[in-house]
Amino acid sequence: MNTYLIGYDLDKPGQDYEDLYKAIKDIGTWWHCLDSTWLIKSNLSAVSIRDRLMKIMDNNDKLLVARLSNEVAWFGFDGNCSDWLKKNI
Repeated sequence: MNTYLIGYDLDKPGQDYEDLYKAIKDIGTWWHCLDSTWLIKSNLSAVSIRDRLMKIMDNNDKLLVARLSNEVAWFGFDGNCSDWLKKNI
């Protein structure tokens, strides 16, 4: 199973994030401790994740899906956020 970073910009004013949040959560085990950034643990490929999420995004939105390596550093997260990172990356 791989860990992926998902980052996005939804460019439509007043965008409803709930459909996107649900779609991301349905992909796998998730971490969401930054506003427009998620980490997902999944057996899917980056392309498959992108294709799933693109279906609910507008044409002017931006999306990045990148597989993470095991080298990660962070600062300022509480215990729950840090614990997830330690266990899943």
